[in-house]
Amino acid sequence: MTVLRRATVDDAPAVARIWYPGWCDAHLGNVPQQLIDARPQESFEPRALEHVEHTTVAVVDGEVAGFVMVIGDEVEQVYVSAGHRGSGVATALLAAAEQEVASKGHAVAWLAVVAGNARARRFYERQGWTDGGLFDHQAPHADGPIPVPAHRYTKPVDR
Repeated sequence: MTVLRRATVDDAPAVARIWYPGWCDAHLGNVPQQLIDARPQESFEPRALEHVEHTTVAVVDGEVAGFVMVIGDEVEQVYVSAGHRGSGVATALLAAAEQEVASKGHAVAWLAVVAGNARARRFYERQGWTDGGLFDHQAPHADGPIPVPAHRYTKPVDR
């Protein structure tokens, strides 16, 4: 059984352990080298801590199996551990993110998917999200944003 709850500071190491390999699966070969260089493995736990207030985790059998981060109307990160992919965890997390966006008063949620991440793009489309086309997503970095070719997906959410 999957239990969703708000993340705590204590979840940051588990979130980072899921986030980094998932990020590599989705991004290596699909993003500029500048972004790869800006996202070393040791950067993920501090980023998880920085965003804990925006994070919901999925817990299966007492361990964090995935997470989603929502900031404003953006579903910013959705990751599931390799061992829980295909188990419904991602679907539950995405539905929770959609509800969170709606609860903040937004009519439409959006997210960015790197252009080469076909697996994620198929998943979002199966969940009713619409591909709004290519744009340059501005990935945050201390030296200024890094433009990353991505698709902007949107979905109306009930308020």
